[in-house]
Amino acid sequence: MIVSDNQILLPTGSVFTAAEVKQFRNETAGTKNVIHLNNAGAGLMPDVVTQAQLDHIKLEAEIGGYEASALRAAAVKAFYEQAALLFNCKPSNMAFTASATDSYTGALSSIPFNTGDVILTDCDDFVSNQIQFLSLQKRLGVKIIHINNAAIGGVDLNDLKDKLYKYLPKLLAITHIPTNSGLVQPVNEIANIYEEYLNIYPDKTWYILDACQSAGQMKLDVQKLKCDFLSVTCRKFLRGPRGTGALYISDKALHAGLEPLFIDMRGAEWTTKDTYKQQPDAKRYEDWEFAYSTVIGTKAAIEYCRTIGEEKIWQQVKLLSGITREKLAAIDRISVLDKGPEQGGLVTFTVKDSGPVHIVNELLKRKINVVASYRAFGVIDFDEKGIEWAVRASPHYYNTLGEIDTFIESVKEIIK
Repeated sequence: MIVSDNQILLPTGSVFTAAEVKQFRNETAGTKNVIHLNNAGAGLMPDVVTQAQLDHIKLEAEIGGYEASALRAAAVKAFYEQAALLFNCKPSNMAFTASATDSYTGALSSIPFNTGDVILTDCDDFVSNQIQFLSLQKRLGVKIIHINNAAIGGVDLNDLKDKLYKYLPKLLAITHIPTNSGLVQPVNEIANIYEEYLNIYPDKTWYILDACQSAGQMKLDVQKLKCDFLSVTCRKFLRGPRGTGALYISDKALHAGLEPLFIDMRGAEWTTKDTYKQQPDAKRYEDWEFAYSTVIGTKAAIEYCRTIGEEKIWQQVKLLSGITREKLAAIDRISVLDKGPEQGGLVTFTVKDSGPVHIVNELLKRKINVVASYRAFGVIDFDEKGIEWAVRASPHYYNTLGEIDTFIESVKEIIK
């Protein structure tokens, strides 16, 4: 254990020094008020992100909304440049959206489904994605096929390969990190299987990767991931504002003419009474109206993340979440639920003879933020585990070992 000035406690193996973590916390107003272990819900924004938004809102109040966005055009443009650097693509591949679900819906609606087409997806997908698939099944008659899980957790890669070639799906849909589990899907291996498959069936299948929980936790390189779409929220581990998301669209998808079902005047130009012309780049997936203060705030959040370094963030998140799991597992009546050969920053657990509302509320009284998850958030996963609920704690790189220990002692006291 490392102990330093001002009681910044960090675990052995920390990739950040105590001075660095102290700086992160000094630059994050919320750390003075709460022990924030709900970064998988919404991370605490750095002060620079908050200030960027406030400055733009003030400018809008002084000179007008349209005029403010025109005056700050360079900062708005920088969002696309920073997002491209974050995901290793071109700015023309990036769209700004209102959320990960907004990103996902736009991508999903652009897939040209026909009756009988197959969606091949994992068993640990995000609830909204699965509901959208079921809606497509009801409306269009598509078929939903799930990839079996491996015994250790995560998709069975052999089953994925078998089902790709058997069903020739119109869509492969994978959630990188589910919202109700610490599981990290083996996306690099999935990319290799998908790339081999495309060599034989180049035009059969589109691939959407939901990176809602992984963006900001780890480095994401779309050139290696091989996805056609990458959907992202910016409020979680990226520590951006609420009401923000991003969508990567591959050159292949853009050149094929894919576009969202409800394309609007930002995404297309009305050319004659009966025709329109889509934008050539990813902006065809955007809506005309969004809050420009949040675009500029998101740009600041990405810059902040990249300055710290995604690889270092990932190592620290894994270290702190691993310690949290180990300490929780040592408590009587607690079952830690996370599976998979690799686990990330979401730590989920249940408590025998207790309930999630009581635990979450009692922690909140102690100024510790966690959240409850329920069966309806992940029916397949929860039914396989035989549970109805879980509590989710999700530390980030600005959390300390002292905060984790306080959380653990509080849980012990609450469930006594």
